[in-house]
Order: sequence, then structure tokens, then C-alpha cells
Amino acid sequence: MLFIEYPKCSTCQRAKKWLEQNEIPYTDRHIQEENPTYEELREWLDKSGLPLRKFFNTSGMLYKSMQLKDKLPGMSEEEQLRLLASDGMLVKRPIAVKGDTVLVGFTSDEWERLKG
Repeated sequence: MLFIEYPKCSTCQRAKKWLEQNEIPYTDRHIQEENPTYEELREWLDKSGLPLRKFFNTSGMLYKSMQLKDKLPGMSEEEQLRLLASDGMLVKRPIAVKGDTVLVGFTSDEWERLKG
């Protein structure tokens, strides 16, 4: 399983603790040092079944400073994916990728799916 996080993020820390408590092995990836690529984001979007907006870190400073709340509705999916691939701080985290399961953000109930 791939676990994509920003180590200073408290939600990522909770998710990591949950993974360890449930003895789920993972490969850790720092989102700022190794940003998800356009191709990865495209694949994860398709597998997750989530709307693309769920992949944006809407509470992040970069998202707010770029005024993306107002700009995203006028952008194509392609443009939005390229924007996400340009800076890991725009991407909501943590992200868990295990086979065809892609989870964005952390809720322990949802992450129960990773146990199987």
C-alpha cells in the first residue's frame, strides 16, 4: 500500500497511527518531496470514484492564496489535474492507494476497507 502524506499534517499523523495500530504495511511518501504526477492523479481519480474537487486541499494556504475556489469551476478536468500535479501542497492528504482502492483524506470507518 502506498501512503502519501505531509508529515506535519495532524490528519496524516492520525492516519499513520491508525495504519500502525492495525498492522497494515505501507510505503511512505512525502507529498512535498515527491508530488503525485499527472498520470498518478488521473489513475487515482478514476479508481476512487470521487469527484476531482475532493483531491484539492481546500483548507491549504496555497489553495486560498491562489483563489482556487473561484477559479476551479472554470477550469477543465485536464487543467485541474495538471495544477494538482504542479505542487503537492494543493493535494488533499493523506492518500492511501492499495490495488483498486484509493482513499483521500482520513476517516477510520472508510479506511477499514484497507484491512482486507
